[in-house]
Amino acid sequence: MIIAYCPSVKGLERIELAPGAPLPATSVWIDLFSPTQEEQKAAEKLMGAEIPTREEIASIETSERLYAEPGAVVMTAQMPMATRTVNSTLSSVTFVLNSKRLVTVRYGEPKTLAILSRKVQGDVTLERKGPAIFFAMLDIIVDRCADEMEDASSSYDELAHQVFGEGLNMRKTASYQDAIKQLGQIGLKVAKMHDVCTSLIRALLFMGTHEKRLGFSAEQLLECKTFGQDIHSIKEHGDALDNKLAFLLDATVGLVTLEQNQISKIFTVLGVIFLPPTLIASIYGMNFENMPELKWQQGFGFSLGMMLISVILTFLFFRWKRLL
Repeated sequence: MIIAYCPSVKGLERIELAPGAPLPATSVWIDLFSPTQEEQKAAEKLMGAEIPTREEIASIETSERLYAEPGAVVMTAQMPMATRTVNSTLSSVTFVLNSKRLVTVRYGEPKTLAILSRKVQGDVTLERKGPAIFFAMLDIIVDRCADEMEDASSSYDELAHQVFGEGLNMRKTASYQDAIKQLGQIGLKVAKMHDVCTSLIRALLFMGTHEKRLGFSAEQLLECKTFGQDIHSIKEHGDALDNKLAFLLDATVGLVTLEQNQISKIFTVLGVIFLPPTLIASIYGMNFENMPELKWQQGFGFSLGMMLISVILTFLFFRWKRLL
């Protein structure tokens, strides 16, 4: 499917083209969603550059993700499909950019492009050129990445309070299991934003080497530098949050281990406490003929008393040693 954005009085007009319909020559942004070969060729003809296939977009080699064509610069970056959800996934989106137009090639529905679509349709101040639209999209991505990191940081603070806050000695393994699950969810979110930031940094650095070819203005060059600084800042915040998550995970696992050790200790002490009466019962259970206590009228009560005294003495010994 091809969605073309052409200049209009209110901003850019969104035109969803029917299969086989020609691309408007005035298109400033061409959004290719799961394009067919014919749609790719139509975009290539207008841009003067080859559009990468789905297999090429999925490739992880830098040479396949960042390269220059005779008519445009081609960049592939990671973008979140949705935000503030645990199961959000990332999708590779390719940008084919020259001084006049921007082509986006995607096989998913990133939220960022939906926001950008609404923005360009109602913003009359936006310059109607490819680089301006690309920078508007970068602004949206950076804001969303920052929001995601802030959300993850807030979730971490709440979780840390749950783990180390009041009632620490009353918590059970089940609550720690929930904490570990939440830690994993926060870690996945941070890792995804880290991937997005890394791919954007590479794209910005590559784009900076073709500034003259793309016709960047002095203001756009400054914007490019600012975006780079913002993304670096978000990435550093994510790295710091990763370290905090690792510490909290180690601490939570340590608390679980302490609880398990305490349970093992209780069973060990109970086993030792009941060892003397077990020994007494074993002695009187041997049933030898020459055992005078077997015919003693008070023998049963005597053996029970010995067992009780042995339990009490063992218990007092462990209390004295502060093992209970």
